Amino acid sequence: MINKKLVIIGGGSAGMASALEAYKQGVTDILILEKNDYLGGILNQCIHNGFGLHEFNEELTGPEFMSRFSKAVNDNHISYRLQSNVLGISKDKVVTYSNSYEGLVEVKAEAIILTTGCYERNAGAIQIAGDRPSGVYTAGQAQLYLNCYGYLVGKKVFILGSGDIGLIMARRMTLEGAKVLGVAELNPYSAGLNRNIVQCLQDFNIPLYLSHTVKEVKGKEGHLEKVVIAKVDEKFAFIPGTEVEFDVDTLLLSVGLIPNCDLLNNLPLSFSKTRGPVVSQDMETEIEGLFSAGNVLHVHDLVDYVVEEAREAANGAVKYLNGKLSHKGHIYDVKPGNGIGYVVPQKIYLEDANDKLVFKFRVAHPFKDINIFIKEGDNVVKKLFKPAIIPSEMEIVRVDKALFKGEAKEISVYVEERK
Repeated sequence: MINKKLVIIGGGSAGMASALEAYKQGVTDILILEKNDYLGGILNQCIHNGFGLHEFNEELTGPEFMSRFSKAVNDNHISYRLQSNVLGISKDKVVTYSNSYEGLVEVKAEAIILTTGCYERNAGAIQIAGDRPSGVYTAGQAQLYLNCYGYLVGKKVFILGSGDIGLIMARRMTLEGAKVLGVAELNPYSAGLNRNIVQCLQDFNIPLYLSHTVKEVKGKEGHLEKVVIAKVDEKFAFIPGTEVEFDVDTLLLSVGLIPNCDLLNNLPLSFSKTRGPVVSQDMETEIEGLFSAGNVLHVHDLVDYVVEEAREAANGAVKYLNGKLSHKGHIYDVKPGNGIGYVVPQKIYLEDANDKLVFKFRVAHPFKDINIFIKEGDNVVKKLFKPAIIPSEMEIVRVDKALFKGEAKEISVYVEERK
């Protein structure tokens, strides 16, 4: 068994950002564990631009964004292992991993940051009726094949789900010569960012069918030939007579992302509505010294926000390693209220908190002309107005710690429409 001050599981943007921040603060005994052949994670296949506007004040592609972090990791001689699969984490922070060049390795870590990202929901997860032919892919899988390996998975394409990866792939497939016949979205609003709706669908005259989903998949001799979509009511039941059939050879699924936190399943931890672990304001889980950040905690819409949160986790880990997380004093439970889908963090240790408390959340559905409230018990600590707010865009609100009195057990975040 080897010993390390800090082990970071996952070498994507969150993992590299947290390693660099911890290194900057004097923690040099760091090990990053990455399952792929390279650092950077999903960014390596995201060749479109739009990354780095917050982080670098310029527009970069995914590989350009990633390369700046991987160069910094190498320049600072931060240790990492590639092609390394983490098999388990124990509650006393022993990380077990394996690879072809070291075999099975156990590492005793003083602190751990989990940054393993998320994975896509697939056809089995949403239980589409009909045949099970070839030609059905997740949007991210098709993106990997096209952008990294040069394979165009189809020529006549329909996309289910208006998540950002699906929207971006609608544009990408079109630019490569495929015909994208449409995008269906189960909800009456898009799941993607507004800019992607405009740049990826409207600019290419690709129709978006809101309140629609795939009713049936039809294949012949193992190959996809048709998809049938239909409109749904407010309870997501199919409306008879609204069926539309498309001749296709490819169906791409952009139907949601799930935090990849299976490594935590055997640990005594609670999980939130995001399916990620419950964390404090320092991104620390209920196991002291085990932190989590990025899409493994909750799905972000911008990689710049992933990097920011990863630094928060690194700050927490450094505080923990330096004995500056007391886990004492007043404790709040943070709850999502009216109109809020989830909020991070779920716990706040007031004594340990920095001068600003950061609340990240998404609304449950689109709103116009609303007030956002953050309350300590019955006391409104902060109120702000939003002319419009949508679920696809994560909101971040920073509140002065001094405004909290430590007189209630709960902080709530909720919205109210203005009358």
